[in-house]
Amino acid sequence: MARILLAEDDDSLRGFLGRALERAGHELTVCENGDEAIAALDDGPWDLLLTDIVMPGADGIEVAREAAQRQPDLRIMFITGFAAVALSAAQSAPQAKVLSKPVHLRDLVAEVERMIAA
Repeated sequence: MARILLAEDDDSLRGFLGRALERAGHELTVCENGDEAIAALDDGPWDLLLTDIVMPGADGIEVAREAAQRQPDLRIMFITGFAAVALSAAQSAPQAKVLSKPVHLRDLVAEVERMIAA
């Protein structure tokens, strides 16, 4: 079981992702924007940060930078519906995984499992 910090501003997607990861046995803290996620970093340590990139307040890249500064070994996974933003995220955090929306929940859970096992 991994401790996952999930930041996603879309209510329904946040619910779907959260339920899928909890059913897979992970412990989740769910945030609806980047500012909440940055505040939740204090509740770590975390095994994985799963964050949307485009969100109100701090974006996912800002959240990832702050998280990596506080916990350098943290695994980071971005999810986004914007190809150009995905490229920017990959360049700013080369160790991170970037998944494009729409993402199938089964694929997301499998990718989370791979990242945690690495």
